[in-house]
Amino acid sequence: MTYHHLSVLVHRQAEKYGDRVALKYRDYVKAQWFPITWNQFSETVRVASNALVEMGVAELENIGIFSQNKPECLYTDFAAFANRAVTIPLYATSSPSQVQYIVNDAEIRFLFVGEQFQYDVAFSVLFLCNSLERLIIFDRSVVKDERDTNSIYYDEFLQMGENKQHAATVEERTSRASEDDLANILYTSGTTGEPKGVMLHHSCYLEVFRIHDIRLTDMTDEDVSMNFLPLTHVFEKAWVYLCIHKGVQTCINLRPADIQTTIKEIRPTLMCSVPRFWEKVYAGVQEKINGTTGIKKTLMLDAIRIGKIHNIDYLRVGKTPPLMIQLKYKFYEKTIYLLLKKTVGIENGNFFPAAGAAISDEINEFIHSVGINLLTGYGLTESTATVSCTWKSNYTIGSVGNVMPGVEVKIGENNEILLRGKTITKGYYKRTEATAAAFTEDGWFHTGDAGYFKDGELYLTERIKDLFKTSNGKYIAPQALETKLVVDRYIDQVAIIADQRKYVSALIVPVYGFVKEYAKEKGIEYTTMEELLRHPKILGLFKARIDTLQQQFANYEQIKYFTLLSEPFSLEKGELTNTLKVKRNVLAKNYKEIIDKMYEQ
Repeated sequence: MTYHHLSVLVHRQAEKYGDRVALKYRDYVKAQWFPITWNQFSETVRVASNALVEMGVAELENIGIFSQNKPECLYTDFAAFANRAVTIPLYATSSPSQVQYIVNDAEIRFLFVGEQFQYDVAFSVLFLCNSLERLIIFDRSVVKDERDTNSIYYDEFLQMGENKQHAATVEERTSRASEDDLANILYTSGTTGEPKGVMLHHSCYLEVFRIHDIRLTDMTDEDVSMNFLPLTHVFEKAWVYLCIHKGVQTCINLRPADIQTTIKEIRPTLMCSVPRFWEKVYAGVQEKINGTTGIKKTLMLDAIRIGKIHNIDYLRVGKTPPLMIQLKYKFYEKTIYLLLKKTVGIENGNFFPAAGAAISDEINEFIHSVGINLLTGYGLTESTATVSCTWKSNYTIGSVGNVMPGVEVKIGENNEILLRGKTITKGYYKRTEATAAAFTEDGWFHTGDAGYFKDGELYLTERIKDLFKTSNGKYIAPQALETKLVVDRYIDQVAIIADQRKYVSALIVPVYGFVKEYAKEKGIEYTTMEELLRHPKILGLFKARIDTLQQQFANYEQIKYFTLLSEPFSLEKGELTNTLKVKRNVLAKNYKEIIDKMYEQ
């Protein structure tokens, strides 16, 4: 396998694949997908490369991309790499203060923005950012502020490089491109404090290509990948770059909320996701089973049972299932499993990596039982995503798989996972002290995650920094309990409260639709959601379900009191990071009165 530097990768692939489809994007006006060939991809990158020179971009300069997923994000990325420039993605949901911080910290002169929201946010902080000179707008339908005389649209930007008058300059810069050049600075969302810019060099991505080629042996240029997670997230960014390296067709999902529709239009063979996607698939199937009776329900339950025996008890460990199990499985494969996969849009599935948070054993087991190759893994922004992952066989439910080739992992003090290797960041941008604190003297990176090895597989136990210590001196790992609870069909979001408290409590955001259905079944009358969530029968329902789910936990780890919230945790209130992880310090402040009340007993 040849490994091309990102500065030339698209062009080398165009030479190989020509008019085959490289990318697809959805036109929302025409409600259809439009293809972009490798040749078109390459040509647009060349034009954009020249436009960057015309605009005055220097080598090693930082360029910002503040947009949801669009082809233009990739054009800009690879045009920047051709010029030895650095791209800095910002989450499409970023607030004005977040944008202002990153632009100022990275001294960004040129910020590419996606749609109206991103433009409005960027323009609102334009005069608060000393370095910021110009906004370049991807979406032609964006209405510019009447005071804006400097921003240009992306088609105008491309016109600046149409003649390729700077081809020699781009070629010269590309010839100097090195593995040691900085490719991206990815600002971590941060559940506490200011975000830090993780520096990822070209050497990190080249190593990602090499080690994934070894592990993901069934990934080929015949695959079709749905780009669903934000390209700002290292998991998706590294994955899309890997897809380009492998010649995989990438279909770009613009709006995350549309995934249930777009996935059925594309029916991909590959897609990165977070556990929440699979939690919703699982909840949907459970709802279907609960709403079914008679022989149909019996068959569905038997299909899951047979799938577990066939795929987990036998194939997973390299054993041949008994003939009767094989025959039953083949029947269900052509009926119930196929119907489920078609309903989701993944009947063509090859494999589906999931990471970013813990996935419950119950859901993991179910997904494998119905014949979906779910790959669970572990990684960080600082490790250019994958540290370890499972494969299609020889995996253990509950583990995050085997460590990737070329990545070194050891268990340090307090069971902390320590990392070393070519995919590991060289540090945080302009943060000398933070960088020094992140590494041991002999070069091991502190992940802040605790774990252990068993039979060659890596297991995670908790986030060390997130460990709660009750006032009784007991340690609580909130993620373990939260992961268990969100499996329940009635629970949408949960935040465990325990730090310096005498017992464990929880803030719970219910699935409001299911609660209303339950109220209707039981004849519960109410006028507001708040009133319904305080009703003794609703509280009793949740208590019974929570008590069942937390049976495996020690008494001191179990929830003693909980409050049902009438509004979900939100980005707008600052309660979630851009990757939708709860900001515990913000929740503690926003819900102080409610939390204090749970400890009055």
